[in-house]
Amino acid sequence: MKYCLALDLKNDDRLIAEYESYHRKLSPEILDSIRNSGITAMEIYRVSNRLFMIMETNENFSFDKKNEMDNHNPKVQEWENLMWKYQQALPGAKPGEKWKLMNKIFEL
Repeated sequence: MKYCLALDLKNDDRLIAEYESYHRKLSPEILDSIRNSGITAMEIYRVSNRLFMIMETNENFSFDKKNEMDNHNPKVQEWENLMWKYQQALPGAKPGEKWKLMNKIFEL
């Protein structure tokens, strides 16, 4: 499966640079948690302060399973709390909701 998600960063050049720096040196624990959830490939793109993530997953992946795993992983919780310094929810997001699943509207 392929999923596309969006999120905004705070519109501050210094914070955006820090955010990108963190993503160039992800810890092995965070990478392992991504892979162990069933995500086989992930890319994040940025334009201005908008982020766009493409995730490819295996047949065992589910968002509920990933959330459950993340909630019980202290390293992931530490990472997520740190990332909130840089991130801001999209308009219409529920309280505490970060990445929003996007709907595909076209394919060639």
